[in-house]
Amino acid sequence: MSARLSQVASRLPDAAVRGDDVVLHDAVHVASDAASGVLYCAVPGRSVDGHDYAQDAVSAGAAALLVERWLDVDVPQLRVPAVRQAMGPAAATVHGDPSRELLMFGVTGTNGKTTVTFLLEAIVAAAGMGSGRIGTLGARLHGRDEPGVRTTPEGTDLQRSLRSMRTRGADAVSVEVSSHGLDLHRVDGTVFDVAAFTNLTRDHLDWHGDMERYLAAKARLFTAQLARQGVVLIDAPGAADLAAVAEIPITTLGEGRTADVRISDRHIGREGCSARLHIDGADVTIRTVMRGGHNLDNVLLAVVTAVRGGIALDIAAHAVGQVAPPPGRLEPIGDEHDPLVLVDYAHTPDAVATIIQVGRALVPEGGRLIVVLGAGGDRDRDKRGPMGAAAAVADLVVVTDDNPRSERPADIRAAIVAGALTGHATVEDIEGREVAIAQVVARAGVDDVVLVLGRGHEAHQEVAGLSLPLDDRAVVRAALDARSGGSQRREMRP
Repeated sequence: MSARLSQVASRLPDAAVRGDDVVLHDAVHVASDAASGVLYCAVPGRSVDGHDYAQDAVSAGAAALLVERWLDVDVPQLRVPAVRQAMGPAAATVHGDPSRELLMFGVTGTNGKTTVTFLLEAIVAAAGMGSGRIGTLGARLHGRDEPGVRTTPEGTDLQRSLRSMRTRGADAVSVEVSSHGLDLHRVDGTVFDVAAFTNLTRDHLDWHGDMERYLAAKARLFTAQLARQGVVLIDAPGAADLAAVAEIPITTLGEGRTADVRISDRHIGREGCSARLHIDGADVTIRTVMRGGHNLDNVLLAVVTAVRGGIALDIAAHAVGQVAPPPGRLEPIGDEHDPLVLVDYAHTPDAVATIIQVGRALVPEGGRLIVVLGAGGDRDRDKRGPMGAAAAVADLVVVTDDNPRSERPADIRAAIVAGALTGHATVEDIEGREVAIAQVVARAGVDDVVLVLGRGHEAHQEVAGLSLPLDDRAVVRAALDARSGGSQRREMRP
């Protein structure tokens, strides 16, 4: 696909063009990615201004520049009030508006985005359609992994990915839409057929400042600029506030009689969950092998979102019953002879509390609930104490390191410990995540349930500017092998 510079300009308010009407076949925001026929978007950042690298982009072959001020560079330029806001629509134009050729699902909320998009991917595939997914776990097409960087990629990368997926047979794509991505206009230029909202609980306040602005960021997805209709899990925290400000038609999903789609007969079991869904005059039982009421909510939200996207209810209902949890989301490690160890991405107070509630229900009589927990550095410091307090309903809380980044790990642990000491749990502070996990698994009784929280699927730990290999799941497996004397692992838990 390609577009002329004048076509890109016509898409952008208050745009001005200087130079020839060149043909563009790609858009980039990193100068080193520039090549012949490419539009380089000079994004001003917090510490780096892309305008300073425009000459590098031109030297690499860039055909034109998207700028906020005219530059003394001998290539055509397109000047706009804000490059960041213009970048997504510009890239979408260059790539022929791929989202308009796809069935697009956008999922936002504090917790549950990954699971819902994971489920939507499976539903789309079950409907016989080419299925793509973009989010925290990277990108996937037709069930195969593709490289990914952010939960919600920058506008140039997102539009290129959507065009590539469409070219290679995708009919529908499910995208995790983060609050950062909305604030930074990464999905601008994309039109979602259905936007889904999971919940809103404390997170990212280092970026947003307060919950009101956090909600406002999420609400951007529910405007006519970005989506055609929405589905909201109305009983979830923040959902009623979101629905009240949404500018598009909303389907509410909940247990109350006023919900557009009603849930009844919820059953939360040790090996899975079920509920009745009353939708558009039909009643259907939805089953899942995923554990926990929060995952049942995710499953129901995915089904309704898919149906609002035009997928048959019976196909969606059958598909979700076959889907195991995504990697690092209540992922069980070990076999029937081991303590049950579940690795989960929970890294907010609400998510920690939710997962611990699930874990407690799985502990047999005489067993203990053990939690291994840390918190990320250079992120919302005020959530660390509440995370510890949320964990303190367990029997044993082992506080250790997560991704300390540039902060002193001991300071992060101390804040979590202070919160954990407000509960009745025994609290231990163990430096070094690998050491902490290994010690906990070695000491756990066969009837104990161990929750390793915070990093989920992540395969690297961020420490002092370094990215070091560390996968909680691999550490757990090694510790379980050590318990059994290094013997061959037996059949995995369901």
